[in-house]
Amino acid sequence: MNYNFFIGIDVSKKTLDFAVLKGKELLFKWVSENDESGIRKFWAQLKLQQGFCVNEAIFCMEHTGIYNQHLLSFLYSKKAFVCLEAAVHIKLSSGLQRGKSDQIDAVRIAQYAYKNSMELRLWQPKRQVIQQLKHLSGLRNRVINARKQLTVALNETSGFDKNAARECKKLCKASLKAMDEDIKRIELKMDRVIASDLELKRLFSIVTSVEGIGKVTATEMIITTNEFKDITDPAKFACYSGVAPFEYSSGSSIKGKPRVSHKANKHMKSLLHMAALVAINYNADMKAYYQRKVDQKKNKMLVINAVRNKLIWRVFACVRNDCPYQKNYQIALA
Repeated sequence: MNYNFFIGIDVSKKTLDFAVLKGKELLFKWVSENDESGIRKFWAQLKLQQGFCVNEAIFCMEHTGIYNQHLLSFLYSKKAFVCLEAAVHIKLSSGLQRGKSDQIDAVRIAQYAYKNSMELRLWQPKRQVIQQLKHLSGLRNRVINARKQLTVALNETSGFDKNAARECKKLCKASLKAMDEDIKRIELKMDRVIASDLELKRLFSIVTSVEGIGKVTATEMIITTNEFKDITDPAKFACYSGVAPFEYSSGSSIKGKPRVSHKANKHMKSLLHMAALVAINYNADMKAYYQRKVDQKKNKMLVINAVRNKLIWRVFACVRNDCPYQKNYQIALA
């Protein structure tokens, strides 16, 4: 797609900083409130630019969670082309930088869109049911983390002062029980959301048909891939999840072993790790594979990572073929 206008937006909680380029030329900058009224004022100014057409413009911004919501909703209603990029991706592509402000960042984002216009991946809005599932999953994770922080502190105390720890546990008993009940209610709500949408329900059943992939892992995979629309390649998802190994070598002096990158979704990686352990314990094929590699003196974590990769490829194959995992699948001969 060839674009003539490149709009970079630096998004914050209260304000939006815009920078508008036509080719390499900076046309104007604009600051507005992060609400529909402020966005409409910018849009009116943008439409005054000579030759502006929404079909020839790309709007680029960083991922900022819910702070993007007003702007994305407005741009979607205008059928505009939108690109959401990771902040670190834009930063690393900008070269050596000196100075920083919201206006400068908006210009850099616009310049990033101009330089990478042929490789930009357009944003696709998530369906409402996926948005709801995402919010519930995030809430569940926050409650679990809060419970973990409380229990870890109590367990640490018991190693030094058992009487104090016992007293603290009594005082926190109601809080822990309430959090357990909250987690159950959230999970029940998530189950209802999945069951309420036939398309999502079928996709969920396909993903969980792979042995080792449970409800939590399946939910996160569906959310992060936007129902396997944003990420369709298992190799890319493995990279995103920190499972794919990368070569580390340079010249004749550095000959490092291939290893995974820390630039990954660590939460997704931990879920896949637990899924791999379950698969090794309960899936005969994975168990035999793991034991064979360990007997060959392979590093255990390396083998577990290979199992994680296998699970990813199985899930994506099932989704691509729109059918549950079949243990004894045979290719039909023509």
